[in-house]
Amino acid sequence: MTTVSGSAGGEPTVVKVLVPGVHSMVALLGARDELLKQIEKAFGTAIHVRGNEITISGDTDEVEQVSKLFEELVILLERGQSLDAGIVRQTVRMLREDAGERPSQVLSEALLTHRGRTIRPKTLGQKRYLDAIRQNTVTFGIGPAGTGKTYLAMGAAVQALRAKQVNRLIITRPAVEAGERLGFLPGTLTEKIDPYLRPLWDALMDMMEAEELASHVERGTIEVAPLAFMRGRTLNDAFVVLDEAQNTTAEQMKMFLTRIGFNSKAVVTGDISQVDLPSGRRSGLRVVRDILDDIEGVSFSYLAAGDVVRHHIVQRIVEAYEAHANAAELAGDADRDDR
Repeated sequence: MTTVSGSAGGEPTVVKVLVPGVHSMVALLGARDELLKQIEKAFGTAIHVRGNEITISGDTDEVEQVSKLFEELVILLERGQSLDAGIVRQTVRMLREDAGERPSQVLSEALLTHRGRTIRPKTLGQKRYLDAIRQNTVTFGIGPAGTGKTYLAMGAAVQALRAKQVNRLIITRPAVEAGERLGFLPGTLTEKIDPYLRPLWDALMDMMEAEELASHVERGTIEVAPLAFMRGRTLNDAFVVLDEAQNTTAEQMKMFLTRIGFNSKAVVTGDISQVDLPSGRRSGLRVVRDILDDIEGVSFSYLAAGDVVRHHIVQRIVEAYEAHANAAELAGDADRDDR
């Protein structure tokens, strides 16, 4: 329940929000009011709490947004979502951007639950990315590190396998990394390849019990393999994830996409700002955007710094690199114009 009282003559607008008694104010405001302080800092309004009544005063537009923010946070609590600084930050961002979707709808969607932990989109960009995966045969998830593009794709794949929408789950990536090539690593071919695939196995182990994963691997319903192992195959009834696609060549990308068979779905993820191909080789992920942009059933989802869900410093690092790249590009354009 919310009651609003306004003051004339230039005095601040005052809104009172009554939080339903079933909710803990600590859950809403955070331990030692950490979430409340975060909200005050974001909006610059005066917020006073007495019992389960929250009084907000300040500029009319800001007060209205803070009132909506508490309404959305209460709905999230009602849907079983625990609040933290990241959720509050994303809720504030969505309200400020007025993106057309309610934060409580975006942030409460559950993809998978494992060991009491729910995998769900944490930003509007991630929600739209998952929607694209559901609605298209091939989805490209392009964005910087920490935006969840690979993790959510694998979560969607595991969900599809459990729902029997597909019979197989195949996850692959090119065996190319910064500063190293397979031939320079010690060991057998399997030992050389394993470090490149380990992050994918780790993600799968986050989503299912070890016994379940081992059973799927033994039966061949889950396969994690280098991209080179896909050549010559037709992948029917499968959910296929190609990770680190910025390190594919144009030829490898074409090879992968033409493996897709009947009743299959593919998600291709990558970060075009971190290409580790040899000098002179153009990334297949860059090329494919120009070729498939208007193909029905193919979707390109772009995640940005605001979708980073790791430590907030990672978001700031990504934003700084993006700003530096944009400045360099503008300087290059100006230099060409001078010529």
